Amino acid sequence: MAAGEPIVVGQVAPFTGSQAVTGRAIHAGAKLYFDAINAKGGVRGRPIKFVTRDDAQKVEESVRLTREIISAESPVALIGTVGTANLEAIAKDGVLAQQKIAMIGAVSGASSVAQAPGMHVVKASYQDEVARLFSQLSGVGVQRVGLLFQDDSLGRDVLAGAEAAAKRYGMQLVVRAGYPRNTVAVEKAVAEIAKAKVQVVFLGATTAAGIEFVKQYVTAGGAGSMVYGMSIIDTDALLKALGPERARGYAFSVVLPQGGDRSTVAREYQQLRQASSDADLSARSMEGFIAAKALVKVMEGASPLNAAGIATALASSKAVDVGGYLLDFSTKGQTASRYVDFAMFGDGGKLVH
Repeated sequence: MAAGEPIVVGQVAPFTGSQAVTGRAIHAGAKLYFDAINAKGGVRGRPIKFVTRDDAQKVEESVRLTREIISAESPVALIGTVGTANLEAIAKDGVLAQQKIAMIGAVSGASSVAQAPGMHVVKASYQDEVARLFSQLSGVGVQRVGLLFQDDSLGRDVLAGAEAAAKRYGMQLVVRAGYPRNTVAVEKAVAEIAKAKVQVVFLGATTAAGIEFVKQYVTAGGAGSMVYGMSIIDTDALLKALGPERARGYAFSVVLPQGGDRSTVAREYQQLRQASSDADLSARSMEGFIAAKALVKVMEGASPLNAAGIATALASSKAVDVGGYLLDFSTKGQTASRYVDFAMFGDGGKLVH
């Protein structure tokens, strides 16, 4: 085991409340990697101590607890805070710049988060996801698209991307239906979208609301439409909630290596996951795992090995290879990856790429 003064990494995220499934999954993925590193002797002979605070997805708590964890625990970096509005509030507060500390693996693909100083996103942006989907759909003759969006800054970012992509590819965004943030109150949106008779529905939604929409949409007469979910919807949770039969045909964006692909990081994740008994590990955990691995790689070369040194090293890292998945943190205003692919649930809940 590692010896020496621990290196503290902090996470402020929802471990209770409506987005707990995401916060717990991201944490489990990061912890899986940190535990593996500690078992090999840590980073430069020092163990990683992973500390957390539960913000229950409340914006004001995200800001308060970020300040608290920095003051109380002196982390060298933060990882995996969840939610566009939460991350925007932390950015607006200015605590990261004031304390010269970086956040890696900020869990949002919104432009506002990618552009925030000190925040680093390890996956493609929401607008990258939407643009790639509309490009693909236009190539197979889809014209009429409906959008479900969370009525907050996340949803507005997705909406802006969808409107731009529809115009670019000559498609019609027939209906835009919102639902209140941190709820599953999608009944009105289900009715509006079902009535519009679209060819494809795109879910700019979080996990619980996305699952609820899919449950209700078929019953409301939407069986003829294909449903595409954003990458932020936890596909493990969706498959479990719907069952293989109802989930069949559900398609979704893939912005990170998946368990079944051939990248080194995917194989490493699967091996560690299979040996773990952590019930919080899920499809979303890969995001935390990759963020943790990228952070460790940056830590290994950072000088000095403190918050300011890591923040500087991270912001200038152009090609962090976490195992067949390359991250560029050096381009301001852009997410560290722009990789987008798609997959679908086939028979028996099996993934089809």
